[in-house]
Amino acid sequence: MAGLTLVGVGPGDPQLLTVAAVRAIRAAAVVAYPVARLEAEGMAAQIAAPWIGPEQRRLPLLFPMVSEAEPRRQAWHAAAAALAAEVAAGQAVVLLCEGDASLYASASYALLALAERHPTCPVAVIPGITAVAAAAAAASSQGLPWPLALQQDALLIRPTPDDPAQLEALLAEAAAAATVLALLKLGHRWAWVRPLLEQRNLLAGALFAQRVGWPDQLLAPAAEVPADEQPYFSLLLIRQSWPEVLP
Repeated sequence: MAGLTLVGVGPGDPQLLTVAAVRAIRAAAVVAYPVARLEAEGMAAQIAAPWIGPEQRRLPLLFPMVSEAEPRRQAWHAAAAALAAEVAAGQAVVLLCEGDASLYASASYALLALAERHPTCPVAVIPGITAVAAAAAAASSQGLPWPLALQQDALLIRPTPDDPAQLEALLAEAAAAATVLALLKLGHRWAWVRPLLEQRNLLAGALFAQRVGWPDQLLAPAAEVPADEQPYFSLLLIRQSWPEVLP
């Protein structure tokens, strides 16, 4: 059946795709995926590769990694137009998205652009496992129990702040509200984030995760990771307190 399905493919491990995601990919005639450069394969396509058949047509869509607004807007609308044209031609299309299709996702921009300029294009969304959930589960599976939230805990997922003052304020607010922090896009910021956490005696309660689900995945207590620049796909889980009632 013609239509577009946005598919979250999880953080890296092909085995973490949901049954619904695998079924949608296998049923598609066209498999679209975001790339930073048209000659690149794209991480989402790499993750889903075991489930993509040679008979399916691949459609790379350019989502440039630039800070300027207008090139990004043009790319989002171009991607939406390409997807809508495939659906209008009677094709079943999937748009792959790393992680979850609604959480800091490239697919979300295509979704909004479609709603604006191609509102009659039928769209379905299949959620995927996030790197945050996968990191906590992998740590717990390796003997480092890391429940993301318990009882009345709050959980805040956001990009890592850009400067120490912002992070200091965020940590203070999280401590006061029993909030577990999941900080994404850690990357080069780790060089100053680690010393800041050490000063606040928070390293022991923090989990460092890098390229979750990929063969070179790294999961470690934050205290074991030196204060060097890290890859873009690094994240940090910080727990500053535990509920009073525990096993």
